[in-house]
Amino acid sequence: MIAKYERTTADQGYDPNANLAPIAPRRDEMLSVFFERGLTSRLTLQGKVGATRGHDRWAAYSGRGPVEAGLRWTARRDDRSALAVYLGTGEAGAGRNAGYAAPGKGGLDLEARVLYGRSATWRGREVFVDLEAARLKRRGLADETRLDATLGLRPARSWLLLAQVYAGQADRADIDARWTKSEVSVVRAFGDWSVQAGWRDTVSGREVARDRGVVLALWRRL
Repeated sequence: MIAKYERTTADQGYDPNANLAPIAPRRDEMLSVFFERGLTSRLTLQGKVGATRGHDRWAAYSGRGPVEAGLRWTARRDDRSALAVYLGTGEAGAGRNAGYAAPGKGGLDLEARVLYGRSATWRGREVFVDLEAARLKRRGLADETRLDATLGLRPARSWLLLAQVYAGQADRADIDARWTKSEVSVVRAFGDWSVQAGWRDTVSGREVARDRGVVLALWRRL
């Protein structure tokens, strides 16, 4: 289980030519809980719920965040790698359900995702990489293609360093929104509990805000 708090602000955005330009200031906050439960040795149920709030020049919002639920099936696993497929659905929340859209816009999402992870040892330290590709069918918003990548390194038994990239593109003729976000964070374990602190930034894009801010999380191993 992971409880996460995310707070981002933006006063610049990427125009259709991928150049930064001033925009009306905005702030978005999200508190979410992600959970998963193994049903069989290969099948896992996972979900996410939360609350959100924020404001920009035109509106302020507060309420339920997106709700997500789905099943992850492990197609292949060995001592060092795993390949899985996720199928899930989600319902838009009161906040910004897409970086290029107004708060509250959106509806039912259907998601198909492929996940591949591999671990290794580098100079006596544990490292791993996780690669994910997803396709979202979205009601009330443009369909999206997303690519996510995570690199992890354990410099010590109780410490984990994470470098992550989240990229995506909206697929609609009147919207050429695309984005690449980077996130770096540190995780410190205390037995079954872990604390994470990091920073996220939108490093490139088109027709999206350059939102950036802190990420704080509490992990619990069940």
